[in-house]
Formats: sequence, C-alpha cells, structure tokens
Amino acid sequence: MRTRPLKVALLGCGVVGSEVARIMTTHAADLAARIGAPVELAGVAVRRPDKVREGIAPELITTDATALVKRGDIDVVVEVIGGVEPARSLITTAFEHGVSVVSANKALLAQDGASLYAAAERHGQDLYYEAAVAGAIPLIRPLRESLAGDKINRVMGIVNGTTNFILDKMDTSGAGYSEALDEATALGYAEADPTADVEGFDAAAKAAILAGIAFHTRVRLDDVYREGMTEVTAADFASAKRMGCTIKLLAICERSADGASVTARVHPAMIPLSHPLASVREAYNAVFVEAEAAGRLMFYGPGAGGSPTASAVLGDLVAVCRNKLNEANGPGESAYTQLPVSPMGEVVTRYHISLDVADKPGVLAQVATVFAEHGVSIDTVRQQGRPDGGIEASLVVVTHRAPDAALSGTVEALRQLDTVRGVASIMRVEGE
Repeated sequence: MRTRPLKVALLGCGVVGSEVARIMTTHAADLAARIGAPVELAGVAVRRPDKVREGIAPELITTDATALVKRGDIDVVVEVIGGVEPARSLITTAFEHGVSVVSANKALLAQDGASLYAAAERHGQDLYYEAAVAGAIPLIRPLRESLAGDKINRVMGIVNGTTNFILDKMDTSGAGYSEALDEATALGYAEADPTADVEGFDAAAKAAILAGIAFHTRVRLDDVYREGMTEVTAADFASAKRMGCTIKLLAICERSADGASVTARVHPAMIPLSHPLASVREAYNAVFVEAEAAGRLMFYGPGAGGSPTASAVLGDLVAVCRNKLNEANGPGESAYTQLPVSPMGEVVTRYHISLDVADKPGVLAQVATVFAEHGVSIDTVRQQGRPDGGIEASLVVVTHRAPDAALSGTVEALRQLDTVRGVASIMRVEGE
C-alpha cells in the first residue's frame, strides 16, 4: 500500500458534505484498504466559517473554494454545493489543475454536462456523479459500465422522494395535495419552497442525465418535457383505483420505435398496480430499465438524504482514487449516436380524460366523433349521472396509444363542445 495519502478537497459541508467528511474520518482504514492508499481530507470550503462542524478540524475550514482547488496538492475534489455557479467554475478549475472531480450536482450536469466532460477529457481527469441521480441507488455506474454492451430502450422511474411521499400519502390516506405536502414538510421531506420538487424541475434534471447515458446522446435539461403534480387530486386517485392503477410522478426516457430519436419527459401518470413501480412507497426512489439483452431491471432504494447520498459520493471517491493510483481514467462521455430529441407532441401515449358533460342523449356520440376526427381511438368509456340528480354527468374516457399532439388537440376540441361543461382532469397512462 502507498503511504502518501491522496488528498481530497470538499466543496460544501451541508447535510451531504458533513456526512461525507464523517465517513471519510470514521472509515479511514477501510477506505485506505479498498483504495490502496490513505485518503486525507485536506480542506473544506464553506460559506459560513463560524458554524460549528463536529468532527472537522477548524484549520481545514476555508471560505476560499477557488484557492483550495488550486492549492497544488489536491488529488480529488468532491463538489456538493449544488447549483450552476460557482460549482461549474470550480469544477473546471479543478480539471485545469490536474484534479479529478466527484459531484452530486444534477442541475449543473443536466445543463452543462457536455462542457464538463470535455474539460475532464482535455486535462485527463475523471468526472464521476453517481450521487446526482437517485441518491444511494447504484444507477449511473450500471448504465455507464454494466450495461455498456447492451442497447437500452427505456428508462422509467420515480426519482424524487418528496413527490413520491406526497402522492403515496394521497393514495393511501385519501389526503388532498396540500395536506400531504404539509406532512412532507413537517417530516423534513419537502423544502420550505418545494417548487423544484413538485413542479418536476428536480426530476427533469435527472431525466436529462439518465437519457444521455442510456442512449449515448446529448440530452440537456431544456430537452426534457416537464409537468408538475400540483393539480393531482383525490378524484384522480379514485379514478385510478377504479382502473386498478395508482399515480406516480415519473421520469421517462425512451428510444423511438424506429430508433432514430429519443424522448425525455417528466409528468404524473397512472400506472397499473401490477407494475413494480406502483409498490414504491414513502420517499423511496426506483428506476425501471428495459434493455434489449438484459431485459427488465429495477433499481430501488432511498433516493435522498445525507447518508444515502454520501454513500454514493464515497463509492465514486473510491473509484476515482483507484484510477489516480493506476494513472488511468474511468468512462467519459459517450454521445456517439447524436440522436435528436423529439418534442412531446411526437410521443405516443395513452390518456385518461374525465369530462363534466350535459346529462342528455347524444353526448357520448358527440364526444366519440371528436376523438375519431383527431385519429384517437377510445379504449374504454364510462358515463354516470350525478348522485344529486343534477343536469350534469361525468364521462371518463381512456384512449389507446396515440401521438401526444393528437390527444392534446382532441382535448382542446372537446372544450369547444356545448355539451362539455369542463375537463375535470387529464392524465397519461404508462407502464402497460
């Protein structure tokens, strides 16, 4: 074993960073045995230096992250500060100074992964980011390495624990969205401002990363269709249960049927209770991968939190340090296919549409005509009068698969019918 330690600079010491520092200290001997050399925490860059950080020597703390990265004796930078800047500049500076990087920064990788890969390759350094998607779940490395010889056709998953907790509570307890969100906030699953989670921004960044790796093409955050879950209601869950389904916020990345393009999207969807993702409860994550040779695989586990995310960071740190000792590099960007990303309108999906309609003869025929005029085939339809005997009825239509643009056009045409009082809900149906 080499006696001179590999030196690590830690950028950020919040929930994840502090746990990374703790594990590096308490498991130092095991990490050294696995790597083949000791690993030393050489500096920690923070914004608030006066805060007490248990287990971290005060002399390691600095507010000058750039100086730490440029110090000259650093071997690996661990970046867990998040956001685009200054993280991007710090990572690029690390590469320029011969330092490899382990990051958990999904937003930066989704927005500017290509330039980071290019900088890492230009300077002969590693860029690892297992912790950027699905926390402790080993997912990035299996996609980049274990399945590198296979052809992946679809990746579909629950990649945000906050939204899964909220939807699970709505499903199991009958709570409304606001009530379930309040519980998630009280338990620490939701931030004070939950917008990034509930509006799908967090999941969209992860979808961009997953699609790029799975399909060997560049997919940016702007390429991902995004729809939040704030409009999901208890009535939607009741409809889902009647269909033998539940509702999840899904990140879906798939190759087109002809293999000439890919799509990436995030939105709520009904999925059958028989699908493995339907049983993912609380704040857990799970990703379902469909590959040509390997078949169907599912990766499941805690997707966030200090310890789970730190576990993924430390796994990457071990791999990068081993590469440093062997003067080798791990896999870089694989974007050789250069496949275009199709817009959401070209995605073939199914819809569950709930309409409030006039309770009189001929309404169903009018609605069916609109679907036919837009080339959308109806799978099932259910009509029922109001319990109070009023003049309106509820009409629920489930379609066969059709281009999303055709389904959207159908809905807009339905809104124009005099007999349609309103569109109560629209939701895609997946996993069949």
